[in-house]
Amino acid sequence: MLDIIKSIIIGIVEGITEFLPVSSTGHIILSEALLGIPGGHVWTETFKPVFDYSIQLGAIFAVIQLYFHKLNPFSPKKTAREQFQTWRLWIKVVVGVIPAVIFGFLLNDFMDAHLLNLWVVSAMLILYGILFIVIENRQKGIAPKVTDINKISFKLAFFIGLFQVLSLVPGTSRSGATILGAIILGASRFVAAEFSFFLSIPVMFGVTILKVGNFLLKGGRFTGMQSLVMFFGFVTSWIVAWFAIKIMMRYIQNNDFKIFGWYRIAVGIIFLILGILGVITVA
Repeated sequence: MLDIIKSIIIGIVEGITEFLPVSSTGHIILSEALLGIPGGHVWTETFKPVFDYSIQLGAIFAVIQLYFHKLNPFSPKKTAREQFQTWRLWIKVVVGVIPAVIFGFLLNDFMDAHLLNLWVVSAMLILYGILFIVIENRQKGIAPKVTDINKISFKLAFFIGLFQVLSLVPGTSRSGATILGAIILGASRFVAAEFSFFLSIPVMFGVTILKVGNFLLKGGRFTGMQSLVMFFGFVTSWIVAWFAIKIMMRYIQNNDFKIFGWYRIAVGIIFLILGILGVITVA
């Protein structure tokens, strides 16, 4: 029962932080360390990363649920023009994902092996927190050029995708990097957030399939309790992410991202202090 409670707690953390520009990786590392993960028969060294990716997929299902109509080119409620625009949007998402696919395939394992450490995660939390504050101050009074997601060009989609590559560095935040990039390139906060959500769908599906597939190909198997733990974490992340996205999109209609910048800086400092004190360890 305790293991299921742990999975629910981590699912809540993932659901809240996956789409907020605050680094879900940093928060998951902290929460798992405080819960004594890895450790025990369920939370093994090999199971933990598979669990982490499975709950990220749960959060992605919240995006699919919330934006199903907008992303569905076959919807009978759409006109022929709207269906055409939806297909174009999906092509732009694919174009935006290309840089992440290429660089992720080449660098993901290297980044996890060499940069997944206390100093890098703390530094990225603080650095991108500062960047959010600086960029939002710079953008003050500047009207965005793109206020409709259908107006994103293929070129703009690709360049936003290049910013997403920055999230390969642990502690950066995939949504944070893409949102910042989109705002710098002229998109409104609302469009930047939405396009960031859509980019996450193929990226996280692909990464989860690769990670889980690699685990199984190497002979890994899930025990009954591990399967149960993954189920509860997945569902919890899905539900919580649904609410988190709704609240965030309502918030940024009348507010900027600076509050997330200050939050990142605070969490980065706390992360660093707890690491120095030995409360958390990141290999």
